[in-house]
Amino acid sequence: MLESQLQNLAASARERILSAASPEQLEAVRVEVLGRKGALAEISKGMGKLTPEDRAQIGKLLNTAKNDLEAALEERRNRFANEALQARLDAEWIDVTLPAPGPRPGTLHPLTRIQQELEDLFTSMGVAVLDGPEVESEYNNFDALNIPPDHPARDMQDTFWLGDGLCLRTHTSPVQVRGMAKLGPPLRMIAPGRVFRNEEVDASHEHTFYQLEGMMVDRNVSIAHMLYFMKTLLSHIFGREVTVRLRPGYFPFVEPGFELDIQCLICGGPGCAVCKQSGWVELLPCGLVHPNVLRQGGIDPEQWGGFAFGLGLTRLVMMRYGIDDIRHLQSGDLRFLRQF
Repeated sequence: MLESQLQNLAASARERILSAASPEQLEAVRVEVLGRKGALAEISKGMGKLTPEDRAQIGKLLNTAKNDLEAALEERRNRFANEALQARLDAEWIDVTLPAPGPRPGTLHPLTRIQQELEDLFTSMGVAVLDGPEVESEYNNFDALNIPPDHPARDMQDTFWLGDGLCLRTHTSPVQVRGMAKLGPPLRMIAPGRVFRNEEVDASHEHTFYQLEGMMVDRNVSIAHMLYFMKTLLSHIFGREVTVRLRPGYFPFVEPGFELDIQCLICGGPGCAVCKQSGWVELLPCGLVHPNVLRQGGIDPEQWGGFAFGLGLTRLVMMRYGIDDIRHLQSGDLRFLRQF
């Protein structure tokens, strides 16, 4: 009777081993049959109750069953291992005769690309490209630009103060002051660069962003000259006519001052998070240079006039490429940057 039980157990275990669909199922069969508390171990515990003749017979059958089942387990394990290896080779197959891919070439950041385009455009118009420090004196950042001591822009909510009369520049306008002192009239210049403001970050505002300052000082300069520059700039960047509006604006360093807005190219006008549901994006504050600013630059406003504008370079990039969140531009996310 024990002999029949052992034969049936071995046959059933072999069938389960051959039909196991995964290494986990195979291991479960091994534990149940060949484990220390498995079925064969239970039969082995009862060997002491058998007669010497039966013990020899059952012991022989028990060893044979154990060896056969272990051999079947090993064969099935090898088959699973080979199948897994083949699947991996199929998935990771590489043609070693092909040239190595090499390093992935980099691309220009969209801000850098647009800045270089603008520099090329204005250079072709005889405009000098100037640069200035990002840590500025209070005089160059405010006083020389006719910004009074009680102006809100000097408050901590807008300006990052560093102490000793120094701050992170809040605009690229200080380069105007340096340009007038260095070059004198007549003067045509632009100054692209990074600026800093203590603002709450959202889809259209960052504490660190980019501007492009422009200035022209000559005799008999008018608003018509300024509008020509603005239209030339926008048509070059967007490659087509864009809808703009010019409205009065107050800036201490220009008089009269204007806000040149562009119709939002993200939503086309109905309103979105970038334009704050207004359909318009402030892009080009501009105006005729205030006489006090010319005097601070060592230029006689009775003899010379000029216009100035401050282009939101970061916002221009967003409009050009349809970027709906300003935070993408400085995120360092390669998935975003590889699109350009």
